Amino acid sequence: MRCFHTPAAPNPLPIPPARWRAWAAVGALPGGLDLPAPRRLTLEQVPLGGLPPWLGIDRALVGWGAWSRQARLSPATPVLVADAGTALSLTLVDGDGRFCGGRLAAGVSLQLRALAGATALLPQLDQAWWQDPIPEPWPLETGDAMVRGCLEAGAAAIAQAWRQVNGPRARGGTCQLWLTGGDGEALAPLLAAQGVDFTAAPNLALDSLAALALTGGRLKRSSGP
Repeated sequence: MRCFHTPAAPNPLPIPPARWRAWAAVGALPGGLDLPAPRRLTLEQVPLGGLPPWLGIDRALVGWGAWSRQARLSPATPVLVADAGTALSLTLVDGDGRFCGGRLAAGVSLQLRALAGATALLPQLDQAWWQDPIPEPWPLETGDAMVRGCLEAGAAAIAQAWRQVNGPRARGGTCQLWLTGGDGEALAPLLAAQGVDFTAAPNLALDSLAALALTGGRLKRSSGP
């Protein structure tokens, strides 16, 4: 199985929806996009225990994907998933496969847009500005200073959460951090520099969607205590 990202598909879609095995979405679909409802993967089909009905399917997918893959390496190990996309979502799953809550913050691009939109002199940066290379630690140029500051803020939030779940009051042993999302590659060296141990999984949501589609929804949720 191989997962990858491509630019937004044209309309009509290059692959007829009737041939799709599964799809998932958070919120409403874009106008004019008609996908087969029976093939939609819902929150109820993600085999994690304790999922609240309002949780986004993206967080459920990455939480289950990280936990199930970690279980093959070290059973009963809790996981913390940092999904660094438009939002930076932190999702905690215990060693028994139960959702244990999380945190939400603005992702790097959202932070940059907020800075530009809510201040008088800070510029609006396009995506190419900040993705490669990462600016030096203390930039002179304003745009680079914005990028470095937002990246450091995201990395600090992840690192702090990882240390908290592995602190003296942690339950269930060492919690493994999984890093995914579009900003994961940029955040990875900053986390490594702080001594944070993590597993990088850039396509975790897509991998998890594909894996669940192959099961035909036959996996059972963890009941747990």
